Order: sequence, then C-alpha cells, then structure tokens
Amino acid sequence: QVQLVESGGGSVQAGGSLRLSCVASGYTYKGYCMGWFRQAPGKEREGVARVHTYGGTTFYADSVKGRFTISQDNAENRLYLYLQMNSLKPEDTAMYYCAAYSDRDYCDTGDQQSFTYWGQGTQVTVSS
Repeated sequence: QVQLVESGGGSVQAGGSLRLSCVASGYTYKGYCMGWFRQAPGKEREGVARVHTYGGTTFYADSVKGRFTISQDNAENRLYLYLQMNSLKPEDTAMYYCAAYSDRDYCDTGDQQSFTYWGQGTQVTVSS
C-alpha cells in the first residue's frame, strides 16, 4: 500500500515562497502519476499540478502557471514529489495534498477520481 506524507507548508506573506515535499513509501515499482491538489475553506478541491515519476510533461492549473514548479525525484530507493511555490498570493491559501495513481508511462489524467493514494495534507497560508 502506497503511503504519501507531505511537508513544507507554513505561513508566508504575499510574494513569498514555499517548497512543499511529498515522500512516498510502500511502493513496489516507480511508475506513478503524482500530483498536488489543494482545497481552500468553503471551496472544492482542485488540481494544482502533476507529473509522472519518470519525468516528462508537467501539467499546471492556469492559476499557478509561471509561479509554481512541480518536480520529482525517483533516484535509487526513494520517490519524492516537490512543489516550488513562488510569488504566493492570498488566494493560494489552502490545504495542499499530494496524490498518486499507478500508471507505468503516462500522467494524462488529472481527475481527482483517478488518484488512488492521498496524503494527509499540509497547510499553506498566505497573508496580504
């Protein structure tokens, strides 16, 4: 059973930066689509970015393009997902979740229902 644990959330002023990390354990192979989702109070959860663990095309929500960068690290015996968030805005305030689904080669599907594994989330708060 794949387990995902996020870290790196916190409070920052508008214009600041944060880097979120997600570490995976319990996997038996490394072919996954991994992504970041977020949910603000009173709003539905939305996809932020995703990438395959073997690299390749990255996908971003329009609201974060040019400000956020997703990356992955599957060297040796580790599997990590990162989200570098720059130029943060108050509207980026949300609980951020790491999620994954098994796919040997592709990460084309970004629907939440496709993501099988979820972390517990890490809070990001951006003040104006």
